[in-house]
Amino acid sequence: MKLFKLLFLLLLLPSVVIANAPADTAKARKGIPIVLNSDTLFHVQNRLGSLSAAERATRTSAILARLEGNMLLIADSIKVREEEATSDIIYGKEIIFSVANIDADSAKINRQALAKIYRFRMVDSIKNYKAQTDITELLLRTGQGLLILLVLAIAIFFLNKYSNRILNAATLRLSKHLKGVRVRNYELLTKAGEIVLFRKAFHIFKYVFIAFLVYITLPFIFRLFPWTKSWSDTLIDFVLSPLRNMFSSVVQFIPNLITIVIVVVVFKYINRLIKFLASEIEAGKLKISGFYADWAKPTYNIIRFILYAFMLVVIWPYLPGSDLAIFKGVSVFLGLLISLGSSTAIGNIVAGLVITYMRPFRIGDRVKIGDTTGDVIEKAFLVTRIKTIKNEIITIPNSAILNGNTINYSLMAHDDGLIVHTTVTIGYETPWTQIHQLLIEAALRCEGILKYRQPFVLQTSLDDWYVSYQVNAYTNEPNSMAQVYSNLHQEIQNVFFENGVEIMSPHYQAMRDGNETSIPSAYRAKDYKIPDFNIKYKSK
Repeated sequence: MKLFKLLFLLLLLPSVVIANAPADTAKARKGIPIVLNSDTLFHVQNRLGSLSAAERATRTSAILARLEGNMLLIADSIKVREEEATSDIIYGKEIIFSVANIDADSAKINRQALAKIYRFRMVDSIKNYKAQTDITELLLRTGQGLLILLVLAIAIFFLNKYSNRILNAATLRLSKHLKGVRVRNYELLTKAGEIVLFRKAFHIFKYVFIAFLVYITLPFIFRLFPWTKSWSDTLIDFVLSPLRNMFSSVVQFIPNLITIVIVVVVFKYINRLIKFLASEIEAGKLKISGFYADWAKPTYNIIRFILYAFMLVVIWPYLPGSDLAIFKGVSVFLGLLISLGSSTAIGNIVAGLVITYMRPFRIGDRVKIGDTTGDVIEKAFLVTRIKTIKNEIITIPNSAILNGNTINYSLMAHDDGLIVHTTVTIGYETPWTQIHQLLIEAALRCEGILKYRQPFVLQTSLDDWYVSYQVNAYTNEPNSMAQVYSNLHQEIQNVFFENGVEIMSPHYQAMRDGNETSIPSAYRAKDYKIPDFNIKYKSK
């Protein structure tokens, strides 16, 4: 029920403002005011002869101000003299103001009666001024002003005297309840810091309160004297005018605020709907042909950014001050900065979007980008981060990835297996069938190699001194490639040594004759003896 009442008042306020507009317009149509001692005596709406309404009002105000300063003036000496077409308000032979028939018609009153009303207001204002400027009255008002200043001084004295006692007592009581301000595990503000902040806030409040007391006291003193009465009105207007403007701005902003709230709520629920669909697609519950699950989150982020940007465009005209030239200049300046200073960043963002939908790799894949090999640990709009086997974090700009080649070791590993391969060179004296058998045996012994997928050997070249044999085996552990290769090399050495086959360059073998084999002693035959080094010389 309270909510409905609040909405009703919000909707009613604009109509109240509109209803008050005719009253303000009618007030503006009253005419030009004749002012004496900051008081408006009456308004002039019509011209008379060659004088406009403004000229009549200015002339009359000036005459009254001059007469008021005449110490010998007797206010009752101001009379009304009837003429054929006007009723003149005069002092001696000087006409202060002439009331014409057109003035009486505008006021809808008899001309003679209107002249008497105007004369009464003039006399009453001058008498009040005379009473206020009487020496006795001035002395009395001066005493009142000094009394007000004395009270103000006493109030400030006692406020300064007892404020420290009040502060110490409040600090002592408050310190028992303070525990500091923590944000999760971070201590944002200690208990001592809270006490210091409280004491500083108290002192600031004290000085602000003293300034407030002085400010509200001055208008009372200024209003005691007719010469400073306008100063009082000015001081009061310094406070009331901003408050009136603020209230008027708030009331006028209410319809726009309602529009902004409605737009924000609508966009909020649209965003929630899109987020729900994205989470369903990412979880695999909702499948769309040709749309992969890993596209759901980045696509949602893009759509959310577009939604918020569009929402800002929609509500921008309803924001207060949005049509000011300064806001337009700032928006142009920011646009210029973005266009000139962030071309590289925008290029990386576009490259990041393209990479997302190209799907060259996923988080956790073992990849090789340029000369960098490692696991993908982060895919962002600007960069991609790779963790190498040496625990190095390498940051690569997305534009560099898009412009280069990317090798993905993980994409086919889990389904078809990744082929790891290495090459050994053996001399022509060892049968190739034996080498094939030994390499396959070594691969099958290796930890991390799939046993149900048969390794195979390729002879990649027939060189001058040796044959190059490449063993190929399948693994489904691409993230452990370095260890798999190490295991494979170890097993090749073990198998070859067990079967008495040397892994060495024939270049070296051709330079020796019978010296010790390179096979480790643990793998040699028990009856192995190092042959003698023989040199035969044949004479011609």
